[in-house]
Amino acid sequence: MTPQQYVQQKAVASGSSFYYAFLFLPAPRRAAITAFYAFCREVDDVVDEVSDPGVARTKLAWWQAEVTKAYAGQPTHPVMLALMPLAADYGIEQRHLQAVIDGCQMDLEQTRYLDFAGLKGYCHLVAGIVGEVAARIFGQTDPRTTEYAHRLGLAFQLTNIIRDVGEDAMLGRIYLPVSELQQFDVKAHEILKRQYSDRFTALMRFQAERAHRLYDEAFALLPDADRRTQKPGLMMASIYRTLLREIEHENFQVLHQRIRLTPLRKFWLAWKMQALGRM
Repeated sequence: MTPQQYVQQKAVASGSSFYYAFLFLPAPRRAAITAFYAFCREVDDVVDEVSDPGVARTKLAWWQAEVTKAYAGQPTHPVMLALMPLAADYGIEQRHLQAVIDGCQMDLEQTRYLDFAGLKGYCHLVAGIVGEVAARIFGQTDPRTTEYAHRLGLAFQLTNIIRDVGEDAMLGRIYLPVSELQQFDVKAHEILKRQYSDRFTALMRFQAERAHRLYDEAFALLPDADRRTQKPGLMMASIYRTLLREIEHENFQVLHQRIRLTPLRKFWLAWKMQALGRM
């Protein structure tokens, strides 16, 4: 298997909404975003799939060293072998990859966030930086697009957090800020035990309203000069925001299940944005 086949397989296997936006890119940009996305999946899987925190830390340290070696001209992992020939063309810097690893390390050290400001710091690393790199690969021409990409990345990550409350609780993690749990009188043990209540629903509605505001703010920040180049990000936004609305429609029944969109629906949403410019 070539490095290119490896990253393609990694992207397809994830079933992510991101994959559907990649399909409409020109081949060189598609190769770059696929390799970068595969890198993000590799380091994220270390945290999600390795049960021993010590082993996970060792693996992330290996990735830190691999990134350093790759930018010194000595990549060894298939993901880095696929990514490095494209990194310079699309402004993918070592600091970007190391930041994503730092975000994954936070998952090993921290399972609660006291307030939204603290959660935003985590989201900056695991989503904002990813959005920044993606915007560059898609063809960013205006520096202001970076701020749009970070805001949209935060909206995506909050949508993920809302969707994954139950799954994260099974891993002992609650990303919903402690101050907001207290504000709505929702106890951590209720989430860990998958106990629904009107208080939990109100808390989740508060989270969803914040995510919607962030989507709107992101769209307002996107400069006109980059609206065409950033269509893949807008495709992802259409998919993610539709998922958020589906979760709202299901009254935030996210503790015992993961609410999903079908692959066909994701493809339709991506095509509609590509062909018609509509969400």
